[in-house]
Amino acid sequence: MVSQESLSGVIERNRYSYHLSEVIRQRAWVEIDLSALSHNVVQIKQLLSPKTALMAVVKADAYGHGAIAVAQTVLEAGANALAVATLGEGIELREAGITAPILILGAINTPEEIAAIAHWNIEPTLCDPQQAIIFSQTLSQWEKPLSVHLKLDTGMSRLGMPWHQGTEFASLVKKLPYLKLNSVYSHLATADDPDRTNMYLQHKRFKTAISQLKAQGVKPPRLHFANSAATLIAPQLHYDLVRVGLGLYGLYPAPHLRSIVSLKPVLQVKAKITQIKTIPANTGVSYGYQFVSDRPMKIAVVGIGYADGVPRQLSNRLQVLIKGQRACQIGAITMDQLMLDVSHLRHLKVGDTVTLIGQDGNQEITANHWATMLGTISWEILCGFKHRLPRIKKKSAQLTSEVKI
Repeated sequence: MVSQESLSGVIERNRYSYHLSEVIRQRAWVEIDLSALSHNVVQIKQLLSPKTALMAVVKADAYGHGAIAVAQTVLEAGANALAVATLGEGIELREAGITAPILILGAINTPEEIAAIAHWNIEPTLCDPQQAIIFSQTLSQWEKPLSVHLKLDTGMSRLGMPWHQGTEFASLVKKLPYLKLNSVYSHLATADDPDRTNMYLQHKRFKTAISQLKAQGVKPPRLHFANSAATLIAPQLHYDLVRVGLGLYGLYPAPHLRSIVSLKPVLQVKAKITQIKTIPANTGVSYGYQFVSDRPMKIAVVGIGYADGVPRQLSNRLQVLIKGQRACQIGAITMDQLMLDVSHLRHLKVGDTVTLIGQDGNQEITANHWATMLGTISWEILCGFKHRLPRIKKKSAQLTSEVKI
């Protein structure tokens, strides 16, 4: 006979869900505020004239924010088109039912990729004549025209035809069958620098190349040049559309741009305390004993580590937020866990939330803070959070559902 106590235990256990979608949020996660994302789109569009469209850059899984949910949100908020880096990223959006124009910023060179682009109605970037010829020859098998964008290298020294050869390149593309010129564009290398000399030099080259194109009877339907930084500071570079990435996600390309527009960070990184204990003085913490306690300390173990995207180089430098207060990380950050000195914090318990990036009370830690300590850029920090951290949508301070990653 089953005792009443055992029966109660079975009933209690049945209250819980054992599905992956429920348990994965019990350790660590990335929280995405879609309302902040919409706010940023509106703020950026207010900087644009009515004739200038907004292309939202959602490459690299929308800078780690979750490409599908981000793409859907920015389009609903007023973005006109999307940009990705790879063919796979574009197909992922199409398979999710997104029909907006999608530009691939990277180079496509094989017939197999070209066929997939044509099938999914995605728009490629053409960078040199040989690539354009391969596109035309491949498309001839289906007798299907494809909208293409020509990229000129005006000083980035990355993808693109040298700007002074732009006329020959565009004239070739115009003559090739099955290629329909959609736009000509270039990319800025130093728009976030307070010294705008190089930005203006690139712009001069771009204007010269476009003038030469038009003189030869090649009139591009659209031009685009501005990235996030140039969108904020240089209306004369807006042209027919702007390509905005970092600004959408609530971060500024450089500190001196903060006063131009009010942006809200979209991403927060959170984890839970998994154990609390007290260690005596002269006790080593974590691998290699990079930290040794100088007094009895209360420490908290947190379920997140460098395999989740918390750089090991932040060991003994990282600060986190707990209940609106700061706590210092101690010892080497390990693959799946890290330790905190919480001696000054009272009433902590296992399961309490730790904010690594984000706001808690009046305190805030941003991706820029991490980037400054590491001597890198916030772009790299955002893109570094691994996919074993679920992306959770945040609405009105409530965790609601997962973002497809």
